Amino acid sequence: MKEDYWLDRWKRGETAFHQGEINPYLRQYWPELGLVPGSMVFVPLCGKSRDMLWLRAQGHPVLGIELSSMAAEAFFVENGLAPKRIRSEKFDCYEADGIRILCGDFFDLDKAELASVHAVYDRGALIALPPETRKRYAAHLLGILPALPAPPAVLPASAISSSIQMLLITLDYPAGEMEGPPFAVPPEEVEALYKNKKSKAHADIRLLLHEDVLEENPRFQERGLSRLAENIFLLRFEAGGRPGP
Repeated sequence: MKEDYWLDRWKRGETAFHQGEINPYLRQYWPELGLVPGSMVFVPLCGKSRDMLWLRAQGHPVLGIELSSMAAEAFFVENGLAPKRIRSEKFDCYEADGIRILCGDFFDLDKAELASVHAVYDRGALIALPPETRKRYAAHLLGILPALPAPPAVLPASAISSSIQMLLITLDYPAGEMEGPPFAVPPEEVEALYKNKKSKAHADIRLLLHEDVLEENPRFQERGLSRLAENIFLLRFEAGGRPGP
């Protein structure tokens, strides 16, 4: 799947993947992370998700990465924000009210851009990618997460968790019944991607919820699915490469 695929979908307005409301799982399970206000949250492949507004309202600075400048600009316009725009060699940066979106290739991110990140919220990134790209995505994310999150300026280091955490939402459905995106990412694949003991940042993974959601998603029934589940995971990447408790 090439970059043009997603750019063309934004241009054509084919954005059924965009949720107009705050994700209910985010509201329900975000407290599991126990983050203090001021802790920065990274949202990969963020689109124009309103979830970023909710995270900001909880006191978190938000950093998003998005391929489409059309999506980034729409986020600020639709939410009545006037962003400052800064261009760099790798990214166009839009920023307003504690929300910064980098427009460009996720794989161009390095440790410097994520140095202040304390948590990751992935609702639509992993399931947007085909299998081989998912492996590359997870490996790159593990490689650029900070080893130890710096404390927000208003709080002492002792108040901050020593681990980077991620709230991950995936879909799962029978192989072969539908051609993604969104792609099926079963729990065993999440384990394989993020619990690789050879990685210095392998994760402790906890399944928070497994829920059958086919009845409330008729568009996926129309695409031929006989089963559709949403899985909510909490991942902890401990400082120094040790898995979380």
